Amino acid sequence: MSWSVDVTPLIDWRLIAALAVAAAIVSVIGLIRQMPGAWLRALAAALLVLALLDPALKQEDREILPGVVAIVIDTSASQTLGERAAETAAARADLEARLARLRGFEPRWIEVGSAGTDGTELFSALERGLADVPSERISGVVLITDGQVHDIPERREQLGFDAPVHALVTGNREEIDRRLVVHASPRFGIVGQDQPITFRLEDFGPVAAASPRRAQVTISRDGDPVSTMSVTVGENVTVPVEIAHGGRNIVELEAEALPGELTLLNNRAVVTVAGIRDNLRVLLVSGEPHAGERTWRNILKSDAAVDLVHFTILRPPEKQDGTPISQLSLIAFPTRELFSVKIDEFDLIIFDRYQSRGVLPVLYYDNIARYVANGGAVLVAAGPEYAEQGSLFRTPLGPVLPAVPTGSIVEQPYRAALSEAGGRHPITRDLVNGGEEPTWSRWFRLVDATVEGGETLMTGPDGRPLLVVDREGQGRVALMLSDHAWLWARGYEGGGPYIPLLRRLAHWLMKETDLEEEALTATGRGDELMIERRTMSESVPPALVETPAGETVEVGLTEVEPGLWRGETPIRDLGIYRIANGDLTTLASIGPDNPREFAEVRSDTEQLAPLARATGGGVFRIAERGSVSLPRVLPMHAATSLHGSDWIGLKTSEASVLRGVRALPLLAGLAGLVLLLAALTAAWYREGR
Repeated sequence: MSWSVDVTPLIDWRLIAALAVAAAIVSVIGLIRQMPGAWLRALAAALLVLALLDPALKQEDREILPGVVAIVIDTSASQTLGERAAETAAARADLEARLARLRGFEPRWIEVGSAGTDGTELFSALERGLADVPSERISGVVLITDGQVHDIPERREQLGFDAPVHALVTGNREEIDRRLVVHASPRFGIVGQDQPITFRLEDFGPVAAASPRRAQVTISRDGDPVSTMSVTVGENVTVPVEIAHGGRNIVELEAEALPGELTLLNNRAVVTVAGIRDNLRVLLVSGEPHAGERTWRNILKSDAAVDLVHFTILRPPEKQDGTPISQLSLIAFPTRELFSVKIDEFDLIIFDRYQSRGVLPVLYYDNIARYVANGGAVLVAAGPEYAEQGSLFRTPLGPVLPAVPTGSIVEQPYRAALSEAGGRHPITRDLVNGGEEPTWSRWFRLVDATVEGGETLMTGPDGRPLLVVDREGQGRVALMLSDHAWLWARGYEGGGPYIPLLRRLAHWLMKETDLEEEALTATGRGDELMIERRTMSESVPPALVETPAGETVEVGLTEVEPGLWRGETPIRDLGIYRIANGDLTTLASIGPDNPREFAEVRSDTEQLAPLARATGGGVFRIAERGSVSLPRVLPMHAATSLHGSDWIGLKTSEASVLRGVRALPLLAGLAGLVLLLAALTAAWYREGR
């Protein structure tokens, strides 16, 4: 409760001021000349001016508001190391009891984790937690943390309030830790080439003063160990790593553990390199001119990632009409160079209606078969010649082809259809939407064959095989048993999906990772880890997910379409997730490759010290001797320094809220009128004497 005098002029204050000046002049003249009743007239004029000002005695009923004390609890991942979680819980309970015994303070508890952020951001959470509190009500801030904070303001003015910031630091000075730091790494790399990665091991704690130490570092790519090397701690090391495939190559470097170190999480570092495939080289050999000869050429030439070499056999050797060779071709067919010297430089060889007529010596078919076994790819787009004597199946290439021709050719209209395996395979899975019957145009010819290996993806009349793919050794082969794909390209009867079919077929043969039929992938989408499993099987087991914190979570997978299964699990921590499903494993890097949360995990008092000093606060270790010991908490009205060696201070609040107001007019009403009339009557009486 407080009292004050409030003035509310009855007329414009400028008129009152003019009247006051005039009255003062007249009164002064009267007093100087010692005129009878001058002081009474001056008193009457003063009362009149005061009455016009309407002074009132005001009583305010105010309630003093308690000061808000923000206690920010660091629950980030680094706070789970060692005994820090227990120390934090003990400090919270002790501080809660001490604040409860103090009057005039309102504690506000703010818990801050590290999920979804790159590091520990206590001050961002503090700003959000105090957004509804006026700055004059903030009495202080107490941080319970390990000292590893990544959003500390550079200046105290950035806090937005004038109150002390204190830090109660968990952990101890003798902590031991080793970390692996990547100094230079590529973002992109050509598939098949090496890229350098530079890193260094750093030891902290009592072991750091020891003589130079050596440690083993294991280098893995996509979860598979590549090499192990011995490095000297504290020295930069550069190691070449091969980019194995297109897309994300996740390279992980892991150092051996130190005895008694805080965590192994920062013994690992991750580098994600985007693999870029050099232009794919494709050799297309057309056996004879036919209506669909340019279909394959147009598809491959339209792909910017493909370098195409195309040869067409315009005249077989047995056809002799006397035309000079120089007039039949621009260059001679370089059989030795293509199928012996440089065969390994090609990623795919396509035989389009090609038959064995002596153009290629038998030895070269052996080279092609070995080329497939060693990782190459062959596609045979067959026509009637595949069923005849000159069939490629009757050459040394035959053992790697997945279907044996019966010798008959089916000549009848039919619509190509997906087999059960074709509905699951990435080449053909989504050629038909939702399992509907295809409305593609008809084909009119098919080479009858018996499948001996691989998967039949498309069928013709009476379920006969139309498209068969197979793996042979380290390579791949495909057999298209019709030469009528060009009808789709020409738009006959509305055409069909020839571009996705032929392009995916070629890229599957060239081992495009996105077209693998057995694959496991995982990516982060928002706050969920999305797991996808592609398989030809009818069921899959649950996926096992190892989180960055070392926990294992089982995630069930649901079939969303034939051959594609999905599952998801919440993302709680940033870092590397390891996913296993059956005999497949994969990695998913969520957030930055090397999160700041685990870049430095030792407890630290130096980072927060400058800000604490600037606000008058202090930084205290609370678990030096194995038990938690907090400094005393004292309320303080005003001081430059709000901490001591064993105590922390909180500013008392002077903020209040107005509950009610009472006003008592001093010169208004009957009392003011009586005083004014009394002064005027006394002045008149004095002059009348």
